Amino acid sequence: MLENVKVVDLTIPLGTDIIMWPGAPSPEMETLVTVSHDGYFARRVSFFEHTGTHFDAPCHFIEGTATTDTISVDSLVRPAVVIDISSAIGNDPDAVLTLEQVEDFERTHGEIPFNAAILLRTGWEDFNTDSLKYCGPDGDLHFPGFGVDAARFLVEERHAAGLGIDTLGIDPGNRPDFPVHSQISHPKGLWHLENLQNLKLLPPLGAWIIVGVLPLVGGSGSPARVIALLP
Repeated sequence: MLENVKVVDLTIPLGTDIIMWPGAPSPEMETLVTVSHDGYFARRVSFFEHTGTHFDAPCHFIEGTATTDTISVDSLVRPAVVIDISSAIGNDPDAVLTLEQVEDFERTHGEIPFNAAILLRTGWEDFNTDSLKYCGPDGDLHFPGFGVDAARFLVEERHAAGLGIDTLGIDPGNRPDFPVHSQISHPKGLWHLENLQNLKLLPPLGAWIIVGVLPLVGGSGSPARVIALLP
């Protein structure tokens, strides 16, 4: 019963001042009607598909693959595996999740279950209102991400449903070739979640996540409301 479940919001509030990938437009919000004048309130909102806490569909990097409206709904409700490397990496903006760290996780917690959402906590969620700390200097991106060997193991050996992270991207900022996006996860049909927060509130195993994605026809991605359920 839901009375025995704790609900945690993993989503950064979506406003016009949210940190964006360099060069991507910030959201725009225009008030069209007001309660005092029209009897009700509504705005027109425009945003880049990859804004704030958001979902990457496989077609983001692999042409002809699944879009936001064709993603299986079943894949959006998944057990969550939270790998926390925040203490190990400290303030290193170029750190990556290594295969050795995944193996250490399994030695401690048991084998990672198939078809789970693998969420990587780097600690960068604490910087998501400071663009210099969160992204690095203009034109010189630096933030942690999934290492290639770890990602390949999670995708090919543990058959992950999706990958999530508390940074601007799944790949580390200093990898402009996006090796995980382009060579490992999206080619296998995995989705991504980027700019998560509150991962510190989740246990390594036992939680579930629900990913609320806008079913944009042909969409490469969508801002998402990501909710975790803890027993």
